[in-house]
Amino acid sequence: MFQRFPFSSIGLALAIASASGCQLAEGNPQIAGALTQSVAEAPPDTLAAAATVSDSLRLTPVLPLPALSDSLRQAVQALHAALGPDAAGLRPEVLERACVGYLALRHAGRIKHPSVLAVADMDLPSSEQRLWVLDLAAGHVLHRSHVAHGRGSGHLRAYRFSNTKHSACTSLGFYRTEDTYGGKHGLSRRLHGLDAGQNSNAEARYVVLHAADYVSAAYLQGHGQAGYSRGCPALPPDQYRAIIKSLPQGSCLMLSGPGMESKWLNGAVAAQQLAAHGWH
Repeated sequence: MFQRFPFSSIGLALAIASASGCQLAEGNPQIAGALTQSVAEAPPDTLAAAATVSDSLRLTPVLPLPALSDSLRQAVQALHAALGPDAAGLRPEVLERACVGYLALRHAGRIKHPSVLAVADMDLPSSEQRLWVLDLAAGHVLHRSHVAHGRGSGHLRAYRFSNTKHSACTSLGFYRTEDTYGGKHGLSRRLHGLDAGQNSNAEARYVVLHAADYVSAAYLQGHGQAGYSRGCPALPPDQYRAIIKSLPQGSCLMLSGPGMESKWLNGAVAAQQLAAHGWH
């Protein structure tokens, strides 16, 4: 059992976590789990978006997008079937939202690299491979991997999300990949949030794609789940380089989770783009 902080000490516990940086809870399920459990005990009006049982394995339902044309919905269904067993864990409703956003962003010229789409279903537990990089035109899964969520977002599953600096939370929504650089984690790729108010502080928060030991096979085997980042979708050390290179500057990434909203989920624009240009 994790140690439970009394509600009166939540502020102190979170202040210690913030002051200590990633070393306190990043990659440490027991400490971060305790902090998360304490926060989960706060009154409903304090954490209205929090799930009642954050680590329940019952996934949050994703409703089909309304007013989506039959042709577009059928195209997404055909794509899901073509992707095969590697995409069996990618929920059709999540893929549908990712594809609609990708097409709408292509139509608006906000993403430049055609046919490649990365989707992370952050509602799935971090013990599962919940990131897919897809070649839409070829109907092929390029990569599938584990991916970490921020230590402020939950324990086994992410249920709290924030665009706020120093929140250590994952931010949901659509991202455009930017340039790469060599950081303390090695090769890293910057991300630009495309959803105002939801992930628009990604660059200011230094939310990037990078490798992390707490997403390694050895860590997962020893702890039964991935550890925690400070908000970055951190990747396994044996896959990060290939994944980062498969998402050139101008590619599309969607981080999906409970409560995600986006102006790019525009079915009419997406259908227009698909009809004119296909998945390219």
